[in-house]
Amino acid sequence: MDNITVRNEILAYGLSFPDTYQDAPFHDNNWQLVRVKGNNKAFLWTYERDGYININVKVSPEWRDMWRSTYDSVIPGYHQNKEHWNTVILDDSIPDEDVKRMIAESYDIVADSPSKRIYEAVKRIPKGYVATYSQVAEMAGDRKMARAVGNALHKNPEPGVIPCHRVVNAKGQLAGAFAFGGEDAQASLLRNEGVEVIDGCVDLKLYQMH
Repeated sequence: MDNITVRNEILAYGLSFPDTYQDAPFHDNNWQLVRVKGNNKAFLWTYERDGYININVKVSPEWRDMWRSTYDSVIPGYHQNKEHWNTVILDDSIPDEDVKRMIAESYDIVADSPSKRIYEAVKRIPKGYVATYSQVAEMAGDRKMARAVGNALHKNPEPGVIPCHRVVNAKGQLAGAFAFGGEDAQASLLRNEGVEVIDGCVDLKLYQMH
């Protein structure tokens, strides 16, 4: 695939995210960026270097080194803060799904999406405690988006890192059998952390996070 096609596909993927637009701020067509409307921050930089299309993506510290150690073609950010940006050399050595995942992670960081804030709030629920959907929504900045909390947790990208099993409804009831891996899976996870579950329900007076 030629470089023009590669770049166009990458830009099209970046522009598929909500509220984004393309920009060429340096009056140099080699540098094509995708930014988030509202804050105007770039989350995807594209440019040709040494015969390959490169992209720069923003990364969180816990993923930065993992990507660099997994792929030789992921290196510290070229011409950007190397603590917060990675450069990805599109030399066909990285599976498309991982390239897209890195772009999506960069978008979430720069856009400060509701899902990102929800996941960060859930991480703050201590072991041995639970929080309600509305409580998590409030921790994420908007108590009215309790329904969005449920939607986000059912798409949990990191079940081992984001403890969504610690979230219950306003009555302390657990999620249905379809969530968390099947019947009684959420209850088992909570019991392993010292939370008593009786008839699919947690006593909020004893176990609700404050």
